[in-house]
Amino acid sequence: MLITLKNLAKSSLVVCLLFYALATKAQDGTIYPLETPEEPNAIPLNTGDVKDQPASETWFRQWGDPMARNITAATLTPFFPAPGKANGSAVIVAPGGGFRWLSMDNEGWKVAKALADQGITAFVLKYRLHPTPESLDGFRDSMNRTFDEASNEEPRPRPVQRDLSDQLEDAEAAYAMIVERAEEWGVDTDRIGMIGFSAGAGLTMHCTLNSQTMKLAFIGPIYGGMGPVEVPKNAPSMFNVIATDDFLFRGQFGIIDSWYKAGVPVEFHLYQNGGHGFGLGNPNRTSNRWFEAFMHWLDVNRFLVAKSSI
Repeated sequence: MLITLKNLAKSSLVVCLLFYALATKAQDGTIYPLETPEEPNAIPLNTGDVKDQPASETWFRQWGDPMARNITAATLTPFFPAPGKANGSAVIVAPGGGFRWLSMDNEGWKVAKALADQGITAFVLKYRLHPTPESLDGFRDSMNRTFDEASNEEPRPRPVQRDLSDQLEDAEAAYAMIVERAEEWGVDTDRIGMIGFSAGAGLTMHCTLNSQTMKLAFIGPIYGGMGPVEVPKNAPSMFNVIATDDFLFRGQFGIIDSWYKAGVPVEFHLYQNGGHGFGLGNPNRTSNRWFEAFMHWLDVNRFLVAKSSI
């Protein structure tokens, strides 16, 4: 049964949160407070705030990674290639975190830096999030309750009374800004892609299925939901990555089948291991070299060719 566009948006949050529930049970996910870091290059997107959000943006560290929550003001942070290395392609990077926090380094800044090293102008999208308790203790307790509930039942996506309208608006504003400043930033507007991780993969797919303004040339949902979807006309090429031991896989190939049957180019890498949330990769896991495969895919499809050579 196909997942409708509306149901896909509704189920993305629960699917991602349920995975984090199981993952946290398996490792030390202690949460430590973190002073809000400076983001001197972050550009406000001015898309508004979050309804019924009494708390302000705060940061914490978990599994060694800096993460942000209660984000009420979306920003876009550019990462530029070294002078003379830019090839004209651009990628919007959407970190994950169940739409309740963002893994800003592991699935954002590090990925953007790696893309910039390949000549791609990358933009980390810090999108608005659903509210969490203001205190760190309250946030920890709320997550523990979610973890406990998830561990006591078979984890399956189910509709919730939330949508991704704020997040879609943020992504569309980011795309519009890149197009508007394309000449300044050396971006070829025909080669703008989007890559996302976990919930960020869900947002990437949500934009692909629902946005009327974003004309993405390629997408890279990394360890996102795998259920079938209704592929829109003129859908972008897709590079998809997941590991067999990832909670979101569950033996599903629906999204790959949907792209294939729609006649849209798709490349799929199913790795033996890697779990979830591996970002650019973890040592001693077969998924560790997915980024190299992604670069090869972009190269073969001429997304790494210098703009002046096209």
